[in-house]
Amino acid sequence: MSAFRAALLPHRIVMILLTLALVAWCAYSMRWDWIPKYADLALEGLWRTIWILIVTTILGFLLAIPLGLAQAVGPWYLSAPAKAFCTIIRGTPLLLQIWLLYFGLGSLFPQFPWIRESELWPYLRQAWPYAVLALSLSYAGYEGEVMRGAFSGVAKGQIEAAKAFGMSRFTIFRRIWLPQAIQNALPTLGGETILQLKATPLVASITIIDIYAVASRVRQDTFIVYEPLLLLAVIYMAIAGIIALFFKWLEGRVPVKAR
Repeated sequence: MSAFRAALLPHRIVMILLTLALVAWCAYSMRWDWIPKYADLALEGLWRTIWILIVTTILGFLLAIPLGLAQAVGPWYLSAPAKAFCTIIRGTPLLLQIWLLYFGLGSLFPQFPWIRESELWPYLRQAWPYAVLALSLSYAGYEGEVMRGAFSGVAKGQIEAAKAFGMSRFTIFRRIWLPQAIQNALPTLGGETILQLKATPLVASITIIDIYAVASRVRQDTFIVYEPLLLLAVIYMAIAGIIALFFKWLEGRVPVKAR
């Protein structure tokens, strides 16, 4: 009931009415007749955006765990490369990283006959593996720093108590250290995942047809500028809202440790 009353606050009612008025104006005064023609391509591009986001987020986070752990407690010969990797990734533009992999590494593979004759060649000649690799490494570089702080934030007393009970290092890591580090990092992970979504349009620069590339094609074919961009903004906002709700739900499912 309190949430319902909060929604009825005067300023929120005004914002809702203004939003509805804006939607109605866009629906009746702008051109949307191009949507049926590009609907199938838009759905394909939307699906490609979503699966690239999901795959790169998962792969990047799995890589960020050892990167963060190495920086938090690893010896210098592990922490130094991990720190250097995160510094390079965070200090260079993502577009540059994508182009270096696609136009740089991707242009080297055709020079080797044993690669062209291998079973991997049908995949290496496409653009999406390089986009997935670049976005995964980018996410790992940023989340590696987040996980470093999350691992360092776990109370040392719990680790010492687990050792006193005779737990192995792997058991301590699996049951105590990693779960609490993820719990500490969850609020930041949600925001970084939304930033990852905003980075996916860069894959259009290497010929991948995502939802952004579809909007660009509509503009080029029909010379309609504002409508595709407005619809694209709504799509990204909807996906970002779903991501925010998911992480909020996930934070609610994680038990809060006593202080």
